[in-house]
Order: sequence, then structure tokens, then C-alpha cells
Amino acid sequence: MTTTIRPAGPVQQGTDGARARTYDVCDNGRPVGAVAVSTDPAFGPSAGVLRSLRIEEAHRRRGRGTIAALAAEEVLRGWGCTQVSLVVPADNDAARAVAAVLGYTERSRNMRKTLRRTAPALPAGVTGRPMTEQEYAAWAATSVGAYAREWAERGVPEEQAWRKAERDHSMNLPGGLATPGMYFHVLVHGGAVLGHVWVARRETPDGDGLGYVFDIEVREEHRGHGHGRALMHLAEDITLGAGLGVLGLHVFASNTPALRLYESLGYEVTQYNLAKAL
Repeated sequence: MTTTIRPAGPVQQGTDGARARTYDVCDNGRPVGAVAVSTDPAFGPSAGVLRSLRIEEAHRRRGRGTIAALAAEEVLRGWGCTQVSLVVPADNDAARAVAAVLGYTERSRNMRKTLRRTAPALPAGVTGRPMTEQEYAAWAATSVGAYAREWAERGVPEEQAWRKAERDHSMNLPGGLATPGMYFHVLVHGGAVLGHVWVARRETPDGDGLGYVFDIEVREEHRGHGHGRALMHLAEDITLGAGLGVLGLHVFASNTPALRLYESLGYEVTQYNLAKAL
């Protein structure tokens, strides 16, 4: 049997250069599944995405999925993509195994926690308060560059990293500190600001709301004293105050201290974000 992919429709082309296309996965010309690819609007037209891959149950475990994925990568190379990414749900061990064989490595993961009715208390003498306009201005002056560097340090081409950082900032904060559904708070002790956390209100695909930690940082001179845990407790309090009962976040796989912290706080992985160079 010869496995190939065949266009199921025309290329969908966006005004910003974005592309998307779905292909039938065929055995000797007969469809046995489908694979979909696109460019990534966040990282730009040189970043590809393996959106989905499905092989009918009766035709699985014969290498068809692997062949289809490799063929899809060739499509992305033809579009000028230099990297490809994919998302694997946390409970899909088989997909992670296939991705590993194909050379994908974990770049980051998404995690989530269902909150109790009351957030854990902050340490004695430590309080949280909303960020001031002056504090927000200082944060905004460096946040895009810092976020871009985080992606670049993990193998994302610099142009793509900056595009994502600038796009995320402009889309999420059109009104700056006054943007509805965005909560910027700082952690304070004895008049000193220890760090900050940005929690956003987001909607899940099924329409439910949840809190989402977009940014969290302990100031360098205050690190190593458990303030990251306190900031996460503050994030829970902010989320509950907004009438939400679930808090999510994104963490880079190489950030071992943060991963350990989130796991110790009861966060569970919802998806793995994998990538490879083309």
C-alpha cells in the first residue's frame, strides 16, 4: 500500500500572508484519514503548525500517520516555514510517542487548577495590591522585549519571537492597564515591591470563563524566599475575586523551578506544546 496526501480543498490565504490547507491521507488513492496544516498567526508566515492528523481506526498502526506527518512537513517547507509546532493533549500518550519519533521536542506546556472557595493566605506581613499606572508603565517599557527573549532562548528565530511578543501585547492590552478583564497586581512587604502578577480573564472553547496567568515575576533581589508561591496564591485570590473558579497558565519546559512550583500547588498538565526545526 502506498500512503500519500492529496489536497482536500484550496489553500486558504490571509491578507497577512497566513496560509492553511487540509489534505486527505490516502492509500492507493483511497482516503483513510486527513491532515491539516497552517502557518502560525502568532509567530508569522515562517512558522508552521501541524493542526490535526487523523487516521481511521481500521488503518492505524501501519505507519500511515508518520508518513502523512512527514508529507505535511514537506508542504510547510514549500511555504517557506523554518519551524513546525503541534499541540498534544495531556492524555494522548500515543500522539506524544509518534511526535518524539518524528523529532518533536517539548517546548512548553499548559497547566490548570480548579480552585478552592478561598485562596491560601499570604505570608505574615505580605500583602497584594493593584499595580499603579507608574508601575505599569515601567513594566510595559520592558515586557515585550523580555517576552521575546524568552522565546528566542528556546530556539524560536528572533524575528518570530518578536512578532509574537508584539502581537500578544497589542491584542491583549489595547487599553493598557485599563483593559477590561486584565488584572495587574504587585506583592508588597514593608513598603517594598517583591514582584508582580498579571491575571487575565479568558474563555474556554466550551464558553466557560477562567483566570489565566500571563506574566509572573519575583524581582531579582527578592528571589529565593518563596515569593513565587505567594504570587501564585495572590493570583488565585484575584481569580476568585473575578468570580472564576479555574486558573490556568503556560510554562516553558526548561523552567524546572516553575514547573516544580506549579506541580506542588496542584496544577495539572492539559496540553504539551511540541516543536521541531524544518
